[in-house]
Amino acid sequence: MEKEFEYSTRNVTIEDYDAVFALWNSSEESRRAMNPVDDTREGIAKYLERNPSTCFAAVKDGKIIGVILTGHDGRRGIIHHLCVNPEYRRMGIANRLVSLAEEALKKEGIQKIFGLVFKDNEPANAFWEQQGYSLRTNLNYRNKSLNEDIPMGE
Repeated sequence: MEKEFEYSTRNVTIEDYDAVFALWNSSEESRRAMNPVDDTREGIAKYLERNPSTCFAAVKDGKIIGVILTGHDGRRGIIHHLCVNPEYRRMGIANRLVSLAEEALKKEGIQKIFGLVFKDNEPANAFWEQQGYSLRTNLNYRNKSLNEDIPMGE
C-alpha cells in the first residue's frame, strides 16, 4: 500500500550529482548498476547535457529521495537509472518519476521505451511489470565495452 506524503519533483541538474551519487550508493541494487566511467560527474554531465528535460528528481525537505535518468537516441527511449531511497520506497515515488519521464519522452516524439533490469532483481522486475513494461524474451542483449575501465558484465 502506498503512503501519501508531500514531496516535489523537478529536472535533475549536474549540481545534484553528489546527492544522486549518494542515493545510488544507498542500496546494493543501485550500486551494482553503476559503472566507473559513465556514472562519474563528467559522465552524468554529458548525459544531462544530451537529456536535459527527461531526467527527474523527487525532493523532500531539500533532499533528493528519488531519481530517474531517462534519455533517447531520437528513436527509442531508455531508462538508465531509477532509484528511490530505501526509506521512501512503496510510497508512489517511483511511479511518479516513471510517469514524468514517459511524458517528457512523449513530448520529444519518442514512441517506445526500454529499460534494463538485472534478472535476479525480483522487486524491480515486478515494479516494471506493474508499470506495463513487458519482458522481451525474443532478443539478446549484447554488450561491448570500448573502455577497459568499464566491465563487460556477465
